[in-house]
Amino acid sequence: MIEVRLNEEDRNHMKTNKILTGAALLVAGALGLSACSGGGSGDSTGGAVEMTLWQNSTTGPGQQFWKDAVAAFEKENPNVTIKMQSIQNEDLDGKLQTALNAGDAPDIFLQRGGGKMTAMVQAGQLMDLTDKISDSVKSEISEGSFKAETYQDKVWAMPLAVLPSGFWYSSDLFTQAGVTATPTTIDDLETVVGELKGAGIAPIALGAKDAWPAAHWYYNFALRECSPKTIEATGDSKDFSDDCWLKAAEDLEDFAALKPFNEGFLTTAAQQGAGSSAGLVANHQAAMELMGAWDPGVIASLTPDEKPLPDLAWFPFPEISGGQGEPGSMMGGVDGYSCSAKAPKECADFLNFIASADQQKAYYAAFSAPPVNTVAQEAVQEDYLKAVLAAYNKAPFVSQWLDTVLGQNVGNALNVAVVDLLAGKSTPQQMIESVATAAKKG
Repeated sequence: MIEVRLNEEDRNHMKTNKILTGAALLVAGALGLSACSGGGSGDSTGGAVEMTLWQNSTTGPGQQFWKDAVAAFEKENPNVTIKMQSIQNEDLDGKLQTALNAGDAPDIFLQRGGGKMTAMVQAGQLMDLTDKISDSVKSEISEGSFKAETYQDKVWAMPLAVLPSGFWYSSDLFTQAGVTATPTTIDDLETVVGELKGAGIAPIALGAKDAWPAAHWYYNFALRECSPKTIEATGDSKDFSDDCWLKAAEDLEDFAALKPFNEGFLTTAAQQGAGSSAGLVANHQAAMELMGAWDPGVIASLTPDEKPLPDLAWFPFPEISGGQGEPGSMMGGVDGYSCSAKAPKECADFLNFIASADQQKAYYAAFSAPPVNTVAQEAVQEDYLKAVLAAYNKAPFVSQWLDTVLGQNVGNALNVAVVDLLAGKSTPQQMIESVATAAKKG
């Protein structure tokens, strides 16, 4: 979640990675109470125009970025007023789905992509941006990043950040435990877990209370066990009969048996407060966390001085032996922003504005996350973000988060099923069966 999941949220002429955008999906979500939104107003022909923006940065530099971007755009476009609403990341998808179903969607909003975006397109809820993207933005953002926001050869969101998954860790705690090299295989990772535990250090922070951070573990094991073809096909079919899906669940169960996670991980939040999984890393209470590339900004917001963690470093999810996945493949894709179908044309103008090099540099500075604009990527200084970009740029396959690929209903069922597995409430076979059952319900 950044991408961000999170609160917040990929880079130098990235080659056209095979980013999974998902495929046909039945429209998901049930009508609930309408969230505060309000569509755009104004004739969009020079008169006063009012738009609403929903984004998921609720505090600190991330929220300030959006305030500054809105103010700068309004200054350049005095007839436009943008009302911004900051929504906690974990609440955003549900509120957005309710607003979309009620026909009361915000004009501008965070777009996860994949099956979730596909459902919105099929429901006629998004503006087609294909011919509304400026030439300068097209020249500065890679084709692969636009592919992540494309469905049926049309672009439905402006990519803003590259957010692949990996391990964010304290190099000081690794050194304290005698760890001399980052793990490249799961066997190596298991060894590092043992070394950290032997030094009295919680090896891995996990915010399973929010479900999706726990599910990231399964996503990455699946990326190693399943071929790109299988992952893509399952995005379309929701068929989990390939043995690789079960094998990934068994891998996770075996790894969890080592007790690598922080005490109380099932009730730990991911990104809110010093006691969250990100907070445990920020305060050296755990050595590492598996999370998307928005995590440095979240960790920085939770350090005692609210500054970047000086000893923060990164490594990709390790490889396993015998899997069908292509070595070097990465989980996590591109976050962007969409315009609702009823938004005024100035919505597309705003998306072009925030995708420009100057605004993307400000985005990077605020979120400590890799900007998608290749010109802005030249400003990246941190070694850990350079490592993320290097791994991403050479990855043979990049998949969107599996809950995004599968759509809201099946994706949420997968996330909950992973937590149940880690809690000892189900077996790997039962986990796969529960997700398959959700898929049959649509």
